Amino acid sequence: MIVIDARMINASGIGRYIRNILPFLLKEFNLKLLGNEQELKKYFPINSNQIINVNSKIYSIQEQFEIARKIPQCDIFWSPHYNIPILPIKAKKRMVTIHDVYHLAFKKSLSLPQKIYASIMIKQTVKRSDIILTVSEFSKSEIKKYVPTNKDIKVIYNGIDLSFFDKPVPLKEKGNYILYVGNIKPHKNLVKALKAFSKLKIPEIKFKIVGEKDNFITIDKEVKKIAQKLGNRVEFTGYVSDDELKELYRKAKLFLFPSLYEGFGLPPLEAMASGTPVIVSNVASLPEVCGDAAFYINPYDINDIARGIETVLKDEDLQRQLIQKGLERVKLFSWEKSAQKLIEIIEGEL
Repeated sequence: MIVIDARMINASGIGRYIRNILPFLLKEFNLKLLGNEQELKKYFPINSNQIINVNSKIYSIQEQFEIARKIPQCDIFWSPHYNIPILPIKAKKRMVTIHDVYHLAFKKSLSLPQKIYASIMIKQTVKRSDIILTVSEFSKSEIKKYVPTNKDIKVIYNGIDLSFFDKPVPLKEKGNYILYVGNIKPHKNLVKALKAFSKLKIPEIKFKIVGEKDNFITIDKEVKKIAQKLGNRVEFTGYVSDDELKELYRKAKLFLFPSLYEGFGLPPLEAMASGTPVIVSNVASLPEVCGDAAFYINPYDINDIARGIETVLKDEDLQRQLIQKGLERVKLFSWEKSAQKLIEIIEGEL
């Protein structure tokens, strides 16, 4: 039997990962899931006896005791996030997916409690796990850089559900806006992106910033200040449904992802699958993931970000090239491929 921590099923990044991988594992293995029964049954056709209800708050001290107590005897316990149980558990082997080590690489941007928690947990995760997975070669190198280990770290790329997207919108039917999807944490680099946008002499183009409401309640003061100066040219949408997000992707003039640090970076691939030209940073995992299907900018240089946006906006041939390359690039990534690699790893450990 395999036990999986599925408590973050509703989260944006980790949640999407869990929601897309689990259906394949449910077909192959005898599983039990940690989480909230009502939440899990919204996504998967599972029985109540497959669910271990956990009520403690994620990242709390209480969860450590509750999880350790409730995990039954099993062959493998998988944590799809670095938030593992520290106490002993009744699992023959532990498996974990560490998506990135942003909390170690950008620890200056964290509060003291966050620094301490992340440092302890990620180091304990590497130490205690028998099977360590990550989502890119970049993340693999970063884990080894910040938590030196001789353990093998296996890379399984994330996937993308191509059936989620309709046929691309023709260029002439695109909306007059640049799209960003994600949160507004410092490493997402929205301050420089907005400053670059403010340099554009194309007043009809707007900048739409999409993300969950929780991430926008306490907007970075500098982000807010710049956005207010730009007035109605900048829109913070807050949370949008999948259907709304799909429509925003399809109709965007271009997609901008100026991040300084990404373990993988799924939004650029979603934009490519939607038939939208993509501009991304030339750092971290983004060149590895996007290949030749994106227009690259230096995320540390406001002028270079502005030049990149202007170059793509004014060149329809370049837009068509990026769209075509993007539609080809996304064929390399699927959740079925990701799940199959994970299944092979699990079978090799049973």
